[in-house]
Amino acid sequence: MENRYLQLIRELSAHVYEKDTELSLALLAAMAGESVLLLGPPGVAKSLIARRLKNAFQNASVFEYLMSRFSTPDEIFGPVSISQLRDADTYERKVEGYLPSAEIVFLDEVWKAGPAIQNSLLTVINEKTYRNGDHEIQLPLKLLIGASNELPTEGEGLEALWDRFLIRIVSGCVKDQQSFVDMLLDSETSDKVSVSCPITQQEYEEAQQRIPQITCSPEVLASILYLRSQLSVDRDRRRAIYVSDRRWKKILQLLRTSAYMHQREQVMPSDLFPLWRCLWNEPEEQEIVRDFMKKSLFVGFENEIESLRQAVSSDLKIVQVRASVEADKKRGDHRNEGLLLCNHFFYHVLNHGTGHTYIFAVDFRNLKEYDPMNAPTQAVLYKDPSSPKNMIIRNYAGDAISSVYGSEKSEAEKVTIYRKGQFLFINGVRYEIEKSKSPLLSDINVDTLPKPSGRNFYEALETKVQEVSRFSEELQSNMFLSKEDKSELQYMCEELRKQFAYLRIDIEKLEYGE
Repeated sequence: MENRYLQLIRELSAHVYEKDTELSLALLAAMAGESVLLLGPPGVAKSLIARRLKNAFQNASVFEYLMSRFSTPDEIFGPVSISQLRDADTYERKVEGYLPSAEIVFLDEVWKAGPAIQNSLLTVINEKTYRNGDHEIQLPLKLLIGASNELPTEGEGLEALWDRFLIRIVSGCVKDQQSFVDMLLDSETSDKVSVSCPITQQEYEEAQQRIPQITCSPEVLASILYLRSQLSVDRDRRRAIYVSDRRWKKILQLLRTSAYMHQREQVMPSDLFPLWRCLWNEPEEQEIVRDFMKKSLFVGFENEIESLRQAVSSDLKIVQVRASVEADKKRGDHRNEGLLLCNHFFYHVLNHGTGHTYIFAVDFRNLKEYDPMNAPTQAVLYKDPSSPKNMIIRNYAGDAISSVYGSEKSEAEKVTIYRKGQFLFINGVRYEIEKSKSPLLSDINVDTLPKPSGRNFYEALETKVQEVSRFSEELQSNMFLSKEDKSELQYMCEELRKQFAYLRIDIEKLEYGE
């Protein structure tokens, strides 16, 4: 059975082009009791979105007003009651039919309102109360949508009102050519729309009781902490992106609402991405915040893959060293007699660079003796990620040296190598390998060498593959993600799957002792 909120969004979006994201996020905000700001030029259906949203709720009362610098509180909150002023000496407004009595409110050109209106809007949006005379009214407000074609002017005291708009959406003209043609030819773009099953007041009240009970997964909290840390760091000598504690608290409420609307009892990472629109303050910050949000979603997967890759690599090195020693003993190869084996895996190349150059013992053992008729072996020289002062040489025949053990291209160098007895030639220059007083090859007990962990890497990898698959499916079914969002996030999931494929190859090498 189709999610009823998804069905509702589709019905609200009928004959409205490329506004699915605005409509879906406005519905999310309404269910969470929050506010939305639509920022964009005239004529991009900002008012149409607000008018259509009223159809999502059964018999919803609506208030709509175009602000100007001449607007008065009477026009927004209702005229003063003359009878109350005359008979009871009380200054009260007749609010019926005005903003305090409305469930869906649309205020166009919201920044042009005067200070008296703006100050009242602060409590209207945040606490959903309005002081009428000597008492406060609890408002039935579900959603307040503000619209403007410009950001609030700095220095005019609008920061508090700007912060009250939790979701901020830049809305533009239709981009897709076919959608534009369809829009031109479509004659059914009215404010009213047929909704098969609008949300009743009882359903709305039940949702308000259940949403706070939605739990939050540890992965979501980790992503939020990562995101918060990234936003609070100065970038290129520019100030950090400020997000108030109140906004973080309200964002969590939006996340719970998203989980509820997706019929889940827990907030999952797939709920996070649409809410990058809650975190920017200036237009140029949007892409920065969006990129941070993407990274926050995948940083956990990437760290887990890297940890698994390092564990596989460590076991693979151990297996290769043990196999190499055993092979040398079996064939009586004494070329490596007396060479110092450093950290079980490396030979130390003396007098190269700063004196901290090492070659994998396995690679050195497998090098063929120099033959003028054959080309030397291709290798790469790179910094050891775990100890940057050390340089590592590794046999490598590929071209993309940036993929070698995570080294950056700027920190890696292609070299040619071959061996002659116990000497290593790098780019034609001979270097000695450090000797040791260790036992001869014939005296080495293979059982004393490090042993692989015995961990079931196939099982660990399959667990991660399934987690990414579930995550990808949740992203694609998220009703608050745009087509562009889904495409980008799907691409990142595919990149993770590629890393899994490379890791599976290493696990197979480990399995077969290669």
